[in-house]
Amino acid sequence: MRFQLEGLTVFFPYEYIYPEQYRYMLELKHALDAPGHCLLEMPTGTGKTITLLSLITSYQFSHPEVGKLVYCTRTVPEMEKVLAELQELMEYRRKAALEGDPCPEILALGLSSRKNLCIHPSVAEGGSREGVDAGCRQRTAAWVREKASTDADIELCEFFEEHQKAGGEALLPPGVYTLHDLRQLGRKKKWCPYFLARHMMGLANVVVYNYQYMIDPKVSQMVSRELERECIVVFDEAHNIDNVCIEALSVNLRSQTLDAASRNIGRLNAAIRRVKETDANRLRVEYEKLVRGLVSGGALRGGEDWLANPVLPDDIVRETVPGNIRRAEHFLSFMQRFLAYLRERLRVNVVVSESPPSFLLDLQNKVGVDAKTLKFCYDRLSSLLKTLEVTDTEELTPLQLVADFATLVGTYAQGFAIIIEPFDARLPSIPDPVMQLCCLDASLAMKPIFAKFQSVVITSGTLSPIDLYPRILDFHPVAIRSFAMTLTRDCLCPVVVTRGPDQMPMSTKFEMRNDPGVTRNYGRLLVELSAVVPDGIVAFFVSYLYMDAIISKWHDMGILQDIMKHKLVFIETQDVVETTLALDNFRKACDSGRGAVFLSVARGKVAEGIDFDRHYGRCVVMYGVPYQYTLSRILRARLEYLRETFQIQENDYLAFDAVRQAAQCVGRVIRSKADYGMMVFADSRYQRHDKRDKLPGWITSQLREEHLNLSTDMLLHVVRDFMRSMAQPYDRGLVGKSLLSEEAVQALEGGGSGGGGPMVY
Repeated sequence: MRFQLEGLTVFFPYEYIYPEQYRYMLELKHALDAPGHCLLEMPTGTGKTITLLSLITSYQFSHPEVGKLVYCTRTVPEMEKVLAELQELMEYRRKAALEGDPCPEILALGLSSRKNLCIHPSVAEGGSREGVDAGCRQRTAAWVREKASTDADIELCEFFEEHQKAGGEALLPPGVYTLHDLRQLGRKKKWCPYFLARHMMGLANVVVYNYQYMIDPKVSQMVSRELERECIVVFDEAHNIDNVCIEALSVNLRSQTLDAASRNIGRLNAAIRRVKETDANRLRVEYEKLVRGLVSGGALRGGEDWLANPVLPDDIVRETVPGNIRRAEHFLSFMQRFLAYLRERLRVNVVVSESPPSFLLDLQNKVGVDAKTLKFCYDRLSSLLKTLEVTDTEELTPLQLVADFATLVGTYAQGFAIIIEPFDARLPSIPDPVMQLCCLDASLAMKPIFAKFQSVVITSGTLSPIDLYPRILDFHPVAIRSFAMTLTRDCLCPVVVTRGPDQMPMSTKFEMRNDPGVTRNYGRLLVELSAVVPDGIVAFFVSYLYMDAIISKWHDMGILQDIMKHKLVFIETQDVVETTLALDNFRKACDSGRGAVFLSVARGKVAEGIDFDRHYGRCVVMYGVPYQYTLSRILRARLEYLRETFQIQENDYLAFDAVRQAAQCVGRVIRSKADYGMMVFADSRYQRHDKRDKLPGWITSQLREEHLNLSTDMLLHVVRDFMRSMAQPYDRGLVGKSLLSEEAVQALEGGGSGGGGPMVY
């Protein structure tokens, strides 16, 4: 349909629109008009992606001064899904154009790592991301190509060479290009898809890529530096955005890393000696550049682009590199001293926690290394690797990590902590020392993004309690809204189960989780559900450790055998390949009618990115409240920082974080309004208001009073009634409460109904 929204012509590719989609568009338009940032929570399964794409591409068409849409996703499958929906939208706009509506074509593309885009037969098989990157650099670096002009034995990448030869003619025609499309086009034209996508980013109207390309300074300064202020940036599925920001600015060093870094330094020393013998002028030129302050040495060409500085753009030091590390051998000697100090600090028997200034003072006193020199470590290493013409960057990852650590600790005095642990607290008998530079402030990584772009949209299905995000990320949204879900039938049935059939309370609280009675009641709950729920059931546990322990006890009690009388059982492990195979077989079992139970973990891969729509997820069980490991030193340091800096109390943040993870888990079962499913919160703590009220409104609005404080046998009555009512014939084309036609939307526009009051149709 095509309709007017406060004077804006919106192209929407479906015949009907949900009321919440209309309200979402209205709120989003207000933020773009302001212009400013917004925080929007949209119920799962209500078409959030197509709503965003329809409104923003229509807005771009009506407001040519607006820049490109930069759509950030967490995973490659999510990226492909966004581009597929955009293809559908563009197909509709093409039809509209044929009917006489002015509607120009757009260029949209997905950008991912070389690993996902490379089509060179031997490089693409490099295995890890770092392996593919290194293989690419070995064939595309400027110095390799120069040598190849005189040495026919040096192998180059034919796809990169053809792309370079095409020059300004290496252009993509308008259209929507998924990663698969780019690879196909690359094979057809003999152009490198990765460098083609990087080149076309500047000309595209829509770019879809991973969070890291925007948030992580090492990547964003390389990929997103040229984006204009007028861009609209969207972070989809952003409920964990604060954790992504913190990971981007944190570094862990183990003794194995330091040993490997020391070997890297030995290798670079040997390379320096070789260069001195064969081409000493190269090192002299680099030294002179550093004296003049040309750290980066100009624009990067080809595949030799080492990752950018790990520090945020505004904090990069714009000064000349200190004299004591300008010469290559002096720099490596400096790094050896720093490594020796780190090794010494790792020899601890108790946990040490300190601030960067305290760490730097000790470093200065013991080995005479100052903070100013540390700030330049990363840039100096990058310069040296280019000078030595190093292409096998995968092997140098440990030294890069140490340079990361040095640069960050030398730059930031606030918002970071250094924690040295002699062993993992959960495995105290195994010595495994680790030094962690932990970012405590998520707003550090987001600050340059909010400052650079005029409109940043943070959206997800589970942002509740939504008012905590502006405090954690330290920004002021012009629009902040959580939308309800309009339903023609009650296809969601959340329930809180607090006790077993023996009336004994059920909880994963630390003092109760090993109680045999709780373990047995949790097991009987799953046995009874597998007998009455058709097709697929998904159960989430609070941690891998707890899941392994409870499955072992269920096996001893005969509970697993009882479950398998009704359904097959599959388990998520920490191995990605095993889990993928388990998921595949789980789906086959559901498709064949045998039915299956999938046992998974909150905060795991499955909880974050896998949908259990339709018959794959007719019931989801959340065993316990998925709190973070509260004895973690990093978590304690972060909680203290949040309390002192943002006045966020520890219990508030812990409950917020646990309940958003629980909501993310149970939300996996509803992927459209035609879908239906049970949501079972199996823990007596969900009975308390401080937990329940933090769940998203679209879940709590369906949580009836009679579905609280249930025992297992009471739950079975509710499940049977719910499944029976869902089995009744359902008119999917029902127009009215759940759907708006084009005429109804125009009537709303004419009546001036905003996003707030009740809608009448």
